[in-house]
Amino acid sequence: MHPDDTTRVIRYRAIADDLRRRIAEGELAGGALLPSESELSARYESSRVTVRRALEALRQDGLIDSRQGFGWYVAADPLRQSLGRLGTIEGQLAAAGIRSERRILAFGFVAPPARVAEVLGGGSVLEVRRVNMADGQPFALVTVWCPEALGAHLSRADVERASFLEQLPVELGGATQTIGAALADRDTAAALDIVEGAPVLVAERVTRDAAGEPVLVSRHVFPAHRTEFAVELAAADDALAPTGLRLVE
Repeated sequence: MHPDDTTRVIRYRAIADDLRRRIAEGELAGGALLPSESELSARYESSRVTVRRALEALRQDGLIDSRQGFGWYVAADPLRQSLGRLGTIEGQLAAAGIRSERRILAFGFVAPPARVAEVLGGGSVLEVRRVNMADGQPFALVTVWCPEALGAHLSRADVERASFLEQLPVELGGATQTIGAALADRDTAAALDIVEGAPVLVAERVTRDAAGEPVLVSRHVFPAHRTEFAVELAAADDALAPTGLRLVE
């Protein structure tokens, strides 16, 4: 083997071993994005070819993976959310044994965006924007809008502590949720620690009270590589679609 080839082999193994150590010690948590190949090249003072070889070795070991639009990330099972019932993100994470945390980015009473005004009416609304963390990693960027009459008693500390679903002074009757795909804009990418243009799943939820009146509109944005949704499909010979699903024309 040519001496230069021997050096490259030693170098890529050293890079792989260092990344493997950082993953094992929790410095790079499951689902976390790795620095770009060019950033890793600079960090390890090696060519991108050498860095790519180290990354491929770790992928073969099942430690990392890559996806178009994301780059390389630490391998982890997607966090599954059931669509069978109305509940909180924290509740579903806790059921999976995952530590959750809320970080409030914005809190205030504002004029509603057009879509929110269409659902809740044109009066002032409480708008709360937050990031939900799962085991220390950004899991969802959530914006919630609530009529001022229902949210006037809530403080920033209240919405950081618990869900609107647990604090509204009304009996809840259910919700309608739609899910689509999009690409992360700059602000979303920064909040979720993903690259701009990365694929995300976007869920809009309209929550109603027991009388059927809308009381909340929320928008949930999830990194596509960390999230999957599940729904139980009951057998029904005379149904075109399972309960809770509808065809969008």
